[in-house]
Amino acid sequence: MPPTIDVLIVTTRARELVLSCLDHLARQTVPHTIYLADNAGNEDGTTDAVRERFPEVRITTMSENRGFGKAMNELASQGSGEIVVLANDDMDVEPQFLERLVEPFEDERVGMVAGLTLQPGESELVDGYGIELDPGLMAYNRLRHKHPTDQPGRLLGPSGGAAAYRRAAWEAEQGFDPRFFVYGEDVDLALRLRLAGWEAAAAAGARGVHLGGATTGRDSPFQRQNGGFARGFLLRRYGVMRSRHAARTLLVELLTVLWGLVRFRTALPLTARIEGWRSAGQTPRLGIPPGAIDESISLRECIRRVRHER
Repeated sequence: MPPTIDVLIVTTRARELVLSCLDHLARQTVPHTIYLADNAGNEDGTTDAVRERFPEVRITTMSENRGFGKAMNELASQGSGEIVVLANDDMDVEPQFLERLVEPFEDERVGMVAGLTLQPGESELVDGYGIELDPGLMAYNRLRHKHPTDQPGRLLGPSGGAAAYRRAAWEAEQGFDPRFFVYGEDVDLALRLRLAGWEAAAAAGARGVHLGGATTGRDSPFQRQNGGFARGFLLRRYGVMRSRHAARTLLVELLTVLWGLVRFRTALPLTARIEGWRSAGQTPRLGIPPGAIDESISLRECIRRVRHER
């Protein structure tokens, strides 16, 4: 008997994008229930439009923008499906997306599964196929700017925009850490799930086209603030600066901060990292689970990816 599936979507002032997303989800080959959070409080008419066109969707209109992680946690608590699927509001999935995404859960050791997202256009380049980590705990989208048939890097876990979790695993770890507003929460959850003994899998047949940054803006102050917070938080929670990779990590962080100061004339990358570091000080320090990072990603490769691929 196939597992029951809850699909969770968080949207913020992206009415046309989320309507397209829901239109594609309506064509899925397996039954599912959709839970959607309008983080903009119906400011652009998203709630009204969804209720009119997709009355089966269970929508929650937030009184304020609670961020990605908190909203996802709220939606997950409303459902009871055996599998919890997270989908970006700016992603148009293929009809067999959900069917293929849940197949790896036949293995009871698997607690999380990564789908494959493509960039818009006819070239069929990958946007992401889960997350891989380098020794400095820098996260990358696997296969980014490559073809689906290319060899992917080591899988940590799914990216929050095309992810599936076994509900038992999700609830045991209480979902996303609410300290994250957006960015980094999927890395943190994947690390915690691995520490708890769960394995990650990838589903190449679970595909969708992702517009990539359409709802937050590429390299925006919003991204620099929340991405910087996530870096500071993760570095402290997982003790990277006390590891043998501390010098390398410090160099990368310094280069990132200097780039913000010179190119954008902003100290946000620094202040956000400090904020994240302080926040992580209120939590227990965790170890990095075996097999979570790819030791082969060199400092040179790290800098190249930060500049061109992330």
